[in-house]
Amino acid sequence: MDGELESLAAAAARGERAAVDALLARYLPELRAFVRLRAGPLIRAHESSSDLVQSTCREVLEHLDRFRFPSESAFRHWLFTTALRKLSNRRDYWTAAKRAAPGEGAENPLVGAPQADEAILQFYASFSTPSRTAIAREELERIEAAFEQLSEEHREVITLARVVGLSRAEIAEQMGRSEVAVRALLHRALARLSDLLVQDGGC
Repeated sequence: MDGELESLAAAAARGERAAVDALLARYLPELRAFVRLRAGPLIRAHESSSDLVQSTCREVLEHLDRFRFPSESAFRHWLFTTALRKLSNRRDYWTAAKRAAPGEGAENPLVGAPQADEAILQFYASFSTPSRTAIAREELERIEAAFEQLSEEHREVITLARVVGLSRAEIAEQMGRSEVAVRALLHRALARLSDLLVQDGGC
C-alpha cells in the first residue's frame, strides 16, 4: 500500500488528475474527522462540515500545479494544511461578521450518512472508548464536546497523531518540539481527553 501511495503522489506531482482523485478518496475519512475536530463550535454552528471538506478538496484540485513534491507525506501535509487554512479563514469570517444566533440557516453538521458517522467514529476510537450501545451521532457530539475543552496544543497533537497519522518525528518538526516532548505532550493530551470523557459519563 505504501508503494502504491508513493506512486500516486509522484503522479500527482506530475499533474495527473486521476492520481489526485485517488489520493483524495484515500484520505477522505481522515479529512472528515480532521475538519470536524478542528472546526470548533463557532464554525460548526454556521457551516456544514461536509461542505468544508468538499471545499478543501476542490481547492486542492484547483491548485494542483502547486504540488511539486512527489511523496505521500508531502501530499498529506498539503491536504491537511489546506483544510486548516480554510478553517482559520472561516473562523475569522464568522468572528468578524457577528451573524445570527448559532444554528440559524446552517445545516446541522451532525446530520449525515450513518456510514460516514461510523467511519469518523473509527478514528475517534483511537483516543476514546465509545459505548457499544451509543448512537453514532450522540457519540460524535460527546467526543467533540470534550475535545473542545482541550488546549490548542493538545487538540493539535491528537489530530496530527491519531487522525492525520503523522509520525512522532513529523509532528515534532511541525510543532517545533523534540520527539520526546511530542510523546509526553500526546500522553498528557490523551489522558486529559480521557478524563473529560469519563466526567461526561463515558464508558
